[in-house]
Amino acid sequence: MPLLKWHGHSCFEIVDSANRSIVIDPHDGGSIGLKRPEASADAVLITHEHFDHNAYEVVLKKGGEVYSMRSGPFRVLGHPVLGIKVYHDKFKGRRRGEVVSYLIEVDGVKFLHLGDIGHIPDENMIKLMDGPHVLMVPVGGTFTIDAREAKEVVELLSPKAIIPMHYWVEGVNLPLAPVDNFLSIVKYEVIRLREKAWRVTEEELKNWKENKVVLFPKP
Repeated sequence: MPLLKWHGHSCFEIVDSANRSIVIDPHDGGSIGLKRPEASADAVLITHEHFDHNAYEVVLKKGGEVYSMRSGPFRVLGHPVLGIKVYHDKFKGRRRGEVVSYLIEVDGVKFLHLGDIGHIPDENMIKLMDGPHVLMVPVGGTFTIDAREAKEVVELLSPKAIIPMHYWVEGVNLPLAPVDNFLSIVKYEVIRLREKAWRVTEEELKNWKENKVVLFPKP
């Protein structure tokens, strides 16, 4: 069963049943006011080449794999991945460029990391995103969708577990809104984890009668 860790901002780590680590959107810690991610990645996925998402050298093992903005189907450590092109703004990338959202299936669980998506995905994008079990969605606004837009995206995708990301926490030096803006407008049950890691199975998620927000502690 996969283990999911949050290292702050948009940086998540998925550890598979063979104890191999896939890190998505690593930051270097200090440049955004957070701790340096404590991860040792066998592979890194980068949704776009902005400084707070592409610090692969901070986490990558020697000989590890790096995939940056790779669209279409491919495999990472044997796990199927689909890279889906989206935009960092509401103007088809003319202001902030393109982003690749990653749908990755690990040990039966489908994880969708939206990256710095800046718009509501269109019908074709939604079809490619294909009913994820776990959704990592930005909610902090300014550079991405805000809380209300994130709520709309969640309703379109209907994941079992909703994990907010890319929001302000104490110490962050980016002009982002706090996660409470999102929590105040959704009616889902909130699971507040005490640990920075969450072990999740497809069977457990299927047994949830309603979708839930999973909130990691401050990194």
